[in-house]
Amino acid sequence: MSLIIRKAKKEDNPYLAKVIRNVIEEFDAPITGTVYSDASTDHLYELFKEKNSVLWVAEIDGVAVGCCGIFPTEGLEQGYCELVKFYISNAVRGKGVGKELMLASIESAKELEYEYIYLESLPHFSKAIKMYEKSGFKVVKEQLGNSGHTSCNVWMLKKMK
Repeated sequence: MSLIIRKAKKEDNPYLAKVIRNVIEEFDAPITGTVYSDASTDHLYELFKEKNSVLWVAEIDGVAVGCCGIFPTEGLEQGYCELVKFYISNAVRGKGVGKELMLASIESAKELEYEYIYLESLPHFSKAIKMYEKSGFKVVKEQLGNSGHTSCNVWMLKKMK
């Protein structure tokens, strides 16, 4: 397995959209009010042209098998970004791919001088939530910003310094 962590390319769009939707279906997570139904899910390369954002892609043997990024979600306070689009194909889960993607995203948040990283999730993704906790994320009581993901009900925050 030859893992490459790199920034997203336009040709990744259909592969990443498929990975994201497959994971949501696999875990029987809600389709509405999540990234599944976002129009931007089919155009991630274009979405991450936004200033102060980055989308990292895990590539194995020439195929995009996961992604994770940092995005300045609308409505977040100054100095906050959101950890977004963190999805890994079930074929490579448990092999350290997610950890590498998350570390790349956290490093990008530092480089972009964000003070806090916020994320939204669902109880369906309990293994990911445990990984977030190990990485220093703490549960917060309410949603921050305006992601539009009304079905998400787990909100977490990590202070960078």
